[in-house]
Amino acid sequence: MEAIRRQLARSSLVALFFAVLTVGAFICTRYLDSSSALMDRSSSQNPILTTKTVHDFPSETPQNHQNTPKTIDIPLNCSLGNMSRTCPANYYPSKIFVEDQSLLSAPPPSCPDYFRWIYDDLWPWRETGITREMVMSASRTANFRLVILDGKAYVQTYRKSFQSRDTFTLWGILQLLRRYPGKVPDLDLMFDCVDWPVIKKETFKGPKYPAPPPLFRYCGDDSSYDIVFPDWSFWGWPEINIKPWEALSEDLKEGNKRIGWTDREQHAYWKGNPTVAATRMDLLKCNVTDKQDWGARVFAQDWLKEQKEGYKQSDLASQCAHRYKIYIEGSAWSVSEKYILACDSVTLLVKPYYYDFFTRSLMPLQHYWPIKDDDKCRSIKHAVDWGNSHQQEAQAIGKRASNFILDELKMDYVYDYMFHLLSEYAKLLKYKPTVPKRAVELCSEAMACPSQGFEKKFMTDSLVKGPSVSNPCTMPPPYDPASLHSVIERKDSGIKQVETWEKEYWQNQNKQM
Repeated sequence: MEAIRRQLARSSLVALFFAVLTVGAFICTRYLDSSSALMDRSSSQNPILTTKTVHDFPSETPQNHQNTPKTIDIPLNCSLGNMSRTCPANYYPSKIFVEDQSLLSAPPPSCPDYFRWIYDDLWPWRETGITREMVMSASRTANFRLVILDGKAYVQTYRKSFQSRDTFTLWGILQLLRRYPGKVPDLDLMFDCVDWPVIKKETFKGPKYPAPPPLFRYCGDDSSYDIVFPDWSFWGWPEINIKPWEALSEDLKEGNKRIGWTDREQHAYWKGNPTVAATRMDLLKCNVTDKQDWGARVFAQDWLKEQKEGYKQSDLASQCAHRYKIYIEGSAWSVSEKYILACDSVTLLVKPYYYDFFTRSLMPLQHYWPIKDDDKCRSIKHAVDWGNSHQQEAQAIGKRASNFILDELKMDYVYDYMFHLLSEYAKLLKYKPTVPKRAVELCSEAMACPSQGFEKKFMTDSLVKGPSVSNPCTMPPPYDPASLHSVIERKDSGIKQVETWEKEYWQNQNKQM
């Protein structure tokens, strides 16, 4: 009898166990169905626009565990037309979470080597950290102050930038927040949209200045501490009708296919505004004349005339028709560098004094041919003659450069660079950021919905459609002293090699005269 009672007891427990499972499954199914319906209703209704946005999305997006995650499309919500500059409430997810990491579309790749310079740019604050006082002291020249809290962007404008630099820089940051909702940490920074760096190293020597003001901008140099950030033109330059980089890079790929390298014009080409810098005015002397041909064809760009004529002569993809293209800085670095490097042409790079976020990884004789800044014409003549007599080697230099630009500078990596730079910067903050009194919340709707013309088109074209289903690329380690020395030595060695060839070339030319 005792054995039977034990058997009955076990049977009762088993029955109870299955009953609990059945009820639990029913409740979970109802919960998932109601959550899904709630999300559907939220996305289908026209939200009310308000200056104070409350984002109340589920912390986890339901996934189909039989497949890889589906992309989420979150279009612009301009339901109130162009009258409003406010942000829609309850519209964006606070974060996208995939519980089963195996469902990600692919493991994140390693970031390109130029990401390693992030550590170098933030090096001045490695020991002191960054205080609120340091940030505020950078406001002297800043165009705007950006605060990110809980995935929302707040901006305090100090002064308008030249053209739409500030507008498209902020637009790019908003697209980063759309791409990685909830992943960009809280931060507080100052941004200067002027070309040349201003935080000079010599000013911050000694115990009086434990650390310089942290100031973000588009380029740096060896004598400054400015923090380098991707420039506005990656999302478009409406004033001169330059498309967002994602679309323009595809145009450049097609432009490269139209004419093979050996069939291209056998001289060096440059077109731009020479009046912005003395070094560019000096380049004009290298143009062909009745008495001398330096192997260069140099053209001054009249942007007012181009605007009136519909930019018919400034299509960048159509300029990939020359074996050699010249890059030369303007008042500082120039956004034209990536367009020139992407053309399969040998980039003749006049000795630069500034760098942007990716150019420090470029190597002479691998990605470009170095040109002297104080003897441009003779240097260009030698480069063109060398390339035309060493076509296979020259063509390889051009191809490696365009592969670098089109593969390692695609927008995925631009966003990931921004993400890692801002994340590493945020780790240095010694205080909890708060919204400045004069700041306004900024979102894609507040910028794109009221805009017009090329500005609206480029914002729409460069809009991040929704959250990424993969994580940012994996950061490489910082340079140790030995590896950094090796990079510098390789660069110096390549430049010296070209200088030696050039000296021998002109010695032989003089003997023949």
